[in-house]
Order: sequence, then structure tokens, then C-alpha cells
Amino acid sequence: MRLDRWLWAARLVKTRALAVAAVSGGRVHVNGQRVKPSREIRVGDRLDVTIGRVRREIVVSGTAQRRGPASEAAHLYEETVESRAARERDAAESRLARPPGPQGGARPTKRDRRRLEATPGARRGRR
Repeated sequence: MRLDRWLWAARLVKTRALAVAAVSGGRVHVNGQRVKPSREIRVGDRLDVTIGRVRREIVVSGTAQRRGPASEAAHLYEETVESRAARERDAAESRLARPPGPQGGARPTKRDRRRLEATPGARRGRR
């Protein structure tokens, strides 16, 4: 099965076009080598996939001729234990590194504003 179709069928990317872009851009390696989107993959191949900030090391455990539900797609690959641990560690670090206060840079809610004002050294508003 073609690598770009497999990435799409395994639901690692949303569209085939994104799969082609990821493989062509060097964000997908098969058995440690940079490959083309048309590369045939087989059961047992080891993939290094970097999508966004998430890096996964997976082993192909099956192929599918069509894109099915996510429950079927989960059976097409197995993520290595080291990869899963590293991904969870990175997620925990990013949660801890997030600054307190309103999320996403949006305008603070009344609750957020009260919390900010309650911190020591915070400037008080008008009275």
C-alpha cells in the first residue's frame, strides 16, 4: 500500500494532500530513510512521523484498502513504548509551561480578572 494512502487510512493525517506534503517535506521516515509518498509499505515497517509538534515512532501492523472508522484505524499501527512516553512527557511539560490566566490570549473573563487582581503585586483597578 502507498505510504500517503496508509497515513490517511490510519488517520494520522486528515487528508491525503496533507499526507503527501508531510512525506515530501521530510516529516515521515520509513525504517530511518526519507522516502517518497508513493513508497510501498508493509507490515513490520517502522515509521517516524512528525506532525506539528508531535513526533511518533510507530510500527505498521496492518493495511487497509479504505479509510474506515477510527476504531479500525487504531489497529493499523502500534506506537512504541518510548514514543508514547516521550509524547506524554512533552504534553505534561507544555501544560506546566503554559502561563496562568486566560487561555489563548483572549480577553480575560471576570473570573480571570479577579484571580489576577488577587495575586500579590497586582495592580488594582478603579474604585
